[in-house]
Amino acid sequence: MLACGFGLAAMPAVADDETVKPAGVVELFTSQGCSSCPPADAALKKLIDDGKVVALSYHVDYWNYLGWADTLASKDNTARQYAYAKMLGRSGVYTPQAVLNGRDHINGADLDGINSRLSAMNSTGKGLDVPVEASVRKDEIDIKIGAGSGKANVVVVYFNREQLVDVKKGENSGKRISYWHSVRDIQTIGMWDGKPADFVLPASVLNEGDNGGCAVLLQKMKDSETPGAILGATTVMADNTAN
Repeated sequence: MLACGFGLAAMPAVADDETVKPAGVVELFTSQGCSSCPPADAALKKLIDDGKVVALSYHVDYWNYLGWADTLASKDNTARQYAYAKMLGRSGVYTPQAVLNGRDHINGADLDGINSRLSAMNSTGKGLDVPVEASVRKDEIDIKIGAGSGKANVVVVYFNREQLVDVKKGENSGKRISYWHSVRDIQTIGMWDGKPADFVLPASVLNEGDNGGCAVLLQKMKDSETPGAILGATTVMADNTAN
């Protein structure tokens, strides 16, 4: 079942031994072909500008039949949304959907609701409690995961900082829309068992130029294919701006 209609500025500098904990992770599932999505895309941009959350935009492909094939969509993005639907006990998916901390969902255009639910999660032990850091050093990305409890996957989500799209057909025909932190690939790079762990990636994965970035998500799994709660997260940009 489908339904249509239903981010990040630099954080303050801190000392080396201090980590700024994001207020949460917002994963927006959106489509260039959905007339209800532009307000959610704008809300995600506000979250990115605010700089307090890890904000990601996953373009899905199931609205392409409406007359405009989303230029940023991928089957992997759609599969991630369906996997979340399974985890949430839902029979279908919709856009714009925002998944919060891998635990709950809300209409992606409801900015006040997103902030309110993230605040409630932080006060009830469902926030990002495991420190996660990432930084670019020469030709490498150094990732550091702190201590905690349980087991989780270390997931790297690669995205483009900004892309401007002229939508020429479909429900949003004639609109020029700026999309931020649009996901282009997802990769699990390792496992975490509750102990501090370090990982290294080549900096080239961020893409050439200054438009690339990635988020590091420490995410539990319900099973081998079903994502669960996110325990920690951060982002790093091609220009080495971490959040």
